[in-house]
Amino acid sequence: MSQDHHIVPRLAGAAWRASSYSGGQGNCVEIADNIPHLIPVRDSKRPAGPVIGFSPAAWQTFVAQLS
Repeated sequence: MSQDHHIVPRLAGAAWRASSYSGGQGNCVEIADNIPHLIPVRDSKRPAGPVIGFSPAAWQTFVAQLS
């Protein structure tokens, strides 16, 4: 059985925000950084679509590699 059923209720209060690099176009990824111990990421064009969840440490490592 999938573990997904534990994540869905945690996303109910997600405050999604787009990347500042998107220029307000809406064609980018969005994250919600207001959920403890989880950084969910989704495609802004598919807000009801799939979400990938990262630990805060994994997200920081990912972002650090972008610069």
